[in-house]
Amino acid sequence: MTGTPLSIVVLGLSITSSWGNGHATTYRGLVRGLAARGHAVTFLERDVPWYADNRDQPAPAGCRTILYASLAELTACHAERVRDADVVIVGSYVPDGVAVGEWVTATARGAVAFYDIDTPVTLAKLARGEHEYVTPALVARYDLYLSFTGGPTLDRLERELGSPMARPLYCSVDPALYYPDAAPMRWDLGYMGTYSDDRQPTLERLLLEPARRWDAGRFVVAGPQYPESLAWPGNVERVMHLAPREHRAFYNAQRFTLNVTRADMVAAGWSPSVRLFEAAACGTPIVSDWWEGLDDVLRVREEILVAHDPDDALRAVRGMPEDERLALGAAARARVLASHTAAHRAAELEGYVSELLAGHLA
Repeated sequence: MTGTPLSIVVLGLSITSSWGNGHATTYRGLVRGLAARGHAVTFLERDVPWYADNRDQPAPAGCRTILYASLAELTACHAERVRDADVVIVGSYVPDGVAVGEWVTATARGAVAFYDIDTPVTLAKLARGEHEYVTPALVARYDLYLSFTGGPTLDRLERELGSPMARPLYCSVDPALYYPDAAPMRWDLGYMGTYSDDRQPTLERLLLEPARRWDAGRFVVAGPQYPESLAWPGNVERVMHLAPREHRAFYNAQRFTLNVTRADMVAAGWSPSVRLFEAAACGTPIVSDWWEGLDDVLRVREEILVAHDPDDALRAVRGMPEDERLALGAAARARVLASHTAAHRAAELEGYVSELLAGHLA
């Protein structure tokens, strides 16, 4: 670590439960990385029934986790903690997020940041006048806007919404948890993700239709909330939910894995998903949809393959020689270990806070 250890308070959607969200794994890696750099992190999480029933890490490493039952309890019991912290970070999709943000920005004496794990979705909501967890006025009040999306979106946040400082803080992977592991190959192509209306057409195009065309192929889709009315091809196995501790084995049992990006994130570009980094760290070759900025994350054809239609997906899965398949996965793993681990993100966040404290709050 460079500089003085920081006291950091994070108010996020969830760190204790990965059920139906990608936030928990991101926060878990980030707080471990921050703790390894000497910082003290407290995570405040709203106690809600759907996460209470599915807590796969009730006490994550790297932070002190505190559950609160309501906005009233948060403001009554944790004002001193927020006031005295060097940095307070409010995440996207926090329940009562606007009220939480207004209270935090009025209470904190240190730096205040908004961590948007859903930036394109957030901007689409704001454009429609929907202020579920942040408002344009709050964007301007947060000292720092940490965005899951890079590229031109950062300029938009500063120019159009008045953020004093917008910086990318992509998701990441913990290489101690995700790595190649000798396992029987159970599937030719797999996908892991919660059901989403806007992702489903891509899943249909790049996995389900290839499954229909290749009877001998072995496919799998893991994730909750898929409608019961969906008709699955007979060679597509369904897994309802995988806890993070099962992700590594899942990736290592696939010859290729599919990455599917939400429509708002495709439109914005520069929005890598945590699943992308997890799979790459396992050395599992990735077939992905295309979005601007993908080449900045993983080099197309050298570290990742892009498919636009069922034919592209089938050519990749059926036609690539084994030595090339293994080289593709190894190259992606090397790139992720060099640039996209939780340790990298913790160092980036530390750098942004140092920049902020030196310039914006001087």
